This record gives sequence, structure tokens and C-alpha cells, in this order.
Amino acid sequence: MPSQAITGLGTVFERHNGSTFESVAEVFNINGPSMNRETTEVTTYDSIDGYREKIGGLRDAGQLTFTLNFRRDTYLLFKEDFEDDEPRQYRATLPDAQQTSMTVLGLVTDLPLTIPEGDRITVDVTIEISGTVAIGSET
Repeated sequence: MPSQAITGLGTVFERHNGSTFESVAEVFNINGPSMNRETTEVTTYDSIDGYREKIGGLRDAGQLTFTLNFRRDTYLLFKEDFEDDEPRQYRATLPDAQQTSMTVLGLVTDLPLTIPEGDRITVDVTIEISGTVAIGSET
């Protein structure tokens, strides 16, 4: 049977507190990791067919961004992470049958607060990922 699409409802975002992962409340609109890689051109006079030749370069796991409803306790946790020079682990677990998880080590680099006139107050968090994205499964 082919796989079916799933919605993001039920995704769990967690922050490592130094000894265990703790769920972060009221997260929505998770984007990333935004992985990309560099290439190095190696075209020479001997290259055939008139096409540039390239080899793989360094990979970059990119960023993980998400929005959460403002709660003072949660905002203070991410402000603490923003002010810390040491990367921290974060994990998103998807609501698929395998409960696919993506764990990253990263630094909070942006923490803007949005205070609209007639809507909910939100916080946009940007985490710059250091190293790779570990893909796991709970089942």
C-alpha cells in the first residue's frame, strides 16, 4: 500500500534541557531544516559535451524556524538559548506512522516578537543548525 500524505497536526517540538527533551508548548509553522550543499566546479579543457563538471562540497543543515504563541515562560527559555554561546539540541517529531524525528544541534539566532493590534502575540524563533540533522524513528 502506498504511503499517504499527513498533516502537521500532532507534530511535537522539543528542547533539550541538559538531561532530557521537554515539549515546547504552542508551536506552529515549523520550517526546515533547510539543508543545502556547495559544489565546486572542476571543468577543464578536456571536459566533453560543453557542460560544466562539478563535485560535491560542504553541506549545511541550514536553519530551523518556527512560530509559537507568546508565553512568558517559553519566551524566557528561548531568550536564554539566544544568550548562550553553546549549541543546544532540539527535536521535531512528526505524526506519521513511524513517528519520524529530526534532531539538531543549534544556536538561536533570531527571536523577534510580533505584537499585532487585534491578533495573538507570537514569537518567531530561528535556530542556526550546527552539524548534521539526525533522523530517527520511535517505532
